[in-house]
Amino acid sequence: MEEKDTYKTIDIASEPVLFKDKNSKFFGYAFPVLNEEDIKQHLEALKKSHHAARHWCYAYQLGTEVITYRANDDGEPNNSAGAPIYGQIQSFDVTNILIVVVRYFGGVKLGVGGLINAYKTTAQLALENCKIIEKTISIDFLITFDYKNMNTVMRVIKERQLNITNQKLELNCEITISVRKKEAPTIFEIFNQLFEIEIKTI
Repeated sequence: MEEKDTYKTIDIASEPVLFKDKNSKFFGYAFPVLNEEDIKQHLEALKKSHHAARHWCYAYQLGTEVITYRANDDGEPNNSAGAPIYGQIQSFDVTNILIVVVRYFGGVKLGVGGLINAYKTTAQLALENCKIIEKTISIDFLITFDYKNMNTVMRVIKERQLNITNQKLELNCEITISVRKKEAPTIFEIFNQLFEIEIKTI
C-alpha cells in the first residue's frame, strides 16, 4: 500500500452558520489552526464576541502523522457536544482545524439526544460552509556544505524543482528544503551521496 502523503484541511475560516432548535441558537465556526496557541486565540475572541452565550463547545484536530485532538463539552452533558463536533471533523477527514459551536440557551431543554443532534448538525453546516483543500505532507531537510560546492547543490535543487524554505549562503552554507514525503527518501539519497555535502532531517 502506498504511503499517504496528503491531508485535507481548510485555509480560511468559514463564515458563521446558525442552527436553531426550540429557541436555542447554535452558531458554528470553523478555523484553520496549526497549534494550541491559535486555538486559544480563536476561543478567547469568540467568548468576547458572544459574551452573552451559555456554552462555547468545541473540538479540534492537529497534525498529519501524529494526531492531537480534543473535544470539549463546556458544561453541556458529558459527550453531548464536543464528541459530536469531533465526529464531524473525522467524517469530513480534515485536520489542523478547530470547530466551535456557541450556544445561546432558549429556555427549553433539548435533552441529550437533541443536544447531540444540534451540535453535530451545526458542526456539519460549518464544515459544509468551508472550502476544504488538499495539502501535501512535507519533510524538511537541512543541507550543509562549503561555498565551493554551491553549484552541485543548486543543480540538484533546480533539476528536482525542490522548494527552498530557508538559506544562509556564506563560507559555510545552509539551505533548508521542503520535500514531498514520498519523494523524501530519493532526495535524501541524492544529497547523501554527494561529496562534502551533508543532509539531515529537521
